[in-house]
Amino acid sequence: MVRGARKAIAVGVAVAVACGLQKHLNFVPGPRHAAPVAAAAASMMMAPAAFADEIGDAAKKLGDASYSFAKEVDWNNGIFLQAPGKFQPLSALKAIDKMIEMGAAADPKLLKEAAEAHHKAIGSISGPNGVTSRADWDAVNAALGRVVASVPKAKVMAVYDSVKAITDPGVPAYMKSLVNGPDAEKAYQGFLEFKDVVEKNQVTTASAPAVVPSGDKIGVAAKALSDASYPFIKDIDWLSDIYLKPLPGKTAPETLKAIDKMIVMGAKMDGNLLKAAAEAHHKAIGSIDATGVTSAADYEAVNAAIGRLVASVPKTTVMDVYNSMAGVVDSTVTNNMFSKVNPLDAVAAAKGFYTFKDVVERGRVHPLTLSTISDLLALQSAPPGKIWRVWQAQRQLLGPRHPDVCCSALRMVEARKHSCRKRKMAPSSTANAEPETKKFGSLRLRS
Repeated sequence: MVRGARKAIAVGVAVAVACGLQKHLNFVPGPRHAAPVAAAAASMMMAPAAFADEIGDAAKKLGDASYSFAKEVDWNNGIFLQAPGKFQPLSALKAIDKMIEMGAAADPKLLKEAAEAHHKAIGSISGPNGVTSRADWDAVNAALGRVVASVPKAKVMAVYDSVKAITDPGVPAYMKSLVNGPDAEKAYQGFLEFKDVVEKNQVTTASAPAVVPSGDKIGVAAKALSDASYPFIKDIDWLSDIYLKPLPGKTAPETLKAIDKMIVMGAKMDGNLLKAAAEAHHKAIGSIDATGVTSAADYEAVNAAIGRLVASVPKTTVMDVYNSMAGVVDSTVTNNMFSKVNPLDAVAAAKGFYTFKDVVERGRVHPLTLSTISDLLALQSAPPGKIWRVWQAQRQLLGPRHPDVCCSALRMVEARKHSCRKRKMAPSSTANAEPETKKFGSLRLRS
């Protein structure tokens, strides 16, 4: 389950950025673990230029130099599922960890726009090689550049160096041999020029860590799920190469349709929660033992983070992903994986998951709640009375069953209340009166 979660986060916020960069540098995508990851990495981090900008203009020039090359690449080739050298899962995991760190540092808004543009690009794929349209190719490169520019250079280079360390030196030349050499060289030169523009616009400091909810029902349910499923997690051979195998009986275009649903779901996820999930995965990778199993505490944190992510997306979007994956994963896959673990542990894990799923569904975050949290965090320096009015206005729309996650946002602005105690009271008949206190649950905000 940790592996599946790790894939989702890597794909949603990091893998595609890093692998897209590696693709241009070496003409071969970075390491993949499964067909869905390969498809997503080829189409996850690109967004259309909504306005003229330096990176957008440079992306068009890159398109001029590279689209001929793009059309020659067989994007449906199963070679992208293979390790880019010797199969070394724990070493590859170190590279993936760097990708996750980079994704967590990227601007959530740019990630969202990139996912939406990838969804559009998938819609324009045509031809036997599975290439997108020229317009979407340019949009892909522009969004990739913007995402990379939103991350400090050191984190980008950490991805490059870690992927290079697990890539056989002969891979670039071999991949180049599969296309027209001059076109590949022209594309590479165009990339170098594009890279310079991106670097010119690159941030120098990383963004602040995510705000992690605490004390919510999903977090409590995640502990119960983790207790029920951790024995099952320890049964799994996380170092097996089975995760590199293609889904039986399914073509790349068929799998890509399911990946498209995942991309749409990722685009609708709350940016802060996505960042928090990436950070939880990074921490979990740090506690992995020699068998590839993370600690019980980090496993619980990852489950909680994923549960909150799913709760931030409309149920119909989540079910689109479930149904699309059910259409490409044959029952033989499930039976085969079940046969490799203790069946009692697997059943206990499944029961725990179903219970957890119900809690996540009940705690689904209303879109207005997400805007409420954003408004509250933006108002941390505002008078508590104004903060309270923002909350009350949104709460009337949310109704009485507002999600617990809002409490976490309110706790952040609670600190503002304490600073107000020191403010001077204007001389008046109420000078000695206790300031009015507003109450929400266990929180009290002074107006």
